[in-house]
Amino acid sequence: MFTSSGPTLRELAVQALSSVEHGYDLLAPRFNETPFRTPDRLLEPVLGAMRPLGPFRSGLDLCCGTGAGAGVLRALCTERVTGVDFSAGMLGRARAAFTEPPGAEAPGVEGHGAEGPAPEPAPRIGWVRADARALPFVSAFDLAVSFGAFGHFLPAERPGLFAEVHRSLRPGGRFVFPLPAPPPVGSRLYWALWGFDAAMRVRNLVWHPSFVMYYRTFKLTGVVAELRAAGFSVELLPVEGLGRRADGSPRCRLVVAGRA
Repeated sequence: MFTSSGPTLRELAVQALSSVEHGYDLLAPRFNETPFRTPDRLLEPVLGAMRPLGPFRSGLDLCCGTGAGAGVLRALCTERVTGVDFSAGMLGRARAAFTEPPGAEAPGVEGHGAEGPAPEPAPRIGWVRADARALPFVSAFDLAVSFGAFGHFLPAERPGLFAEVHRSLRPGGRFVFPLPAPPPVGSRLYWALWGFDAAMRVRNLVWHPSFVMYYRTFKLTGVVAELRAAGFSVELLPVEGLGRRADGSPRCRLVVAGRA
């Protein structure tokens, strides 16, 4: 839900009528007070499911926003974490969130008590402004993650996006992201997402520049096929910390795409 310090209705309207990049520049100062930020109740179980895959030396947070996923990477990587986004405003907020006073903890990392073991040295964190469809990296990372950003890419753009991630990983590197199960047909959430996507399509037909954000276009079967076509092997792991549905299937899967 939006908090009292979140954006006003007018600010949201201006953002929605802007381009994706400019819209997020406008929203950045209050983004963490909106429901659009990936919540900790998702990040923490995903981190738990990813721990057995690591540790990793270097990690890439694709479309990092204000840095929610960078906390996950900092807990998994030993040397370096890089966040990439094309919104200067969002990168500014991420940079500020991870600029710590002495003795403070950055978001997403568990602390230790005074009598506990000494913490491991934290990896270096850097931020790069770039379009995810044209990443400036070659064989640079052992792990890439992304949280909540895939709706900003049209289905026709995904093969190129996955190819860019593949090129950015070292051989043996992994591209990992959570993919929640779709809501039951006819449920309140099903109709809410359907209505949002429909409204967005109408908006983009009658108003330019377009604002690409669709919730119902990123489906497991197609995504797995596109990842394999980009050269990845694909494994699906349940995120047990998020539970299972009535039919026994996981509420969320972890897509683990490996570069051979």
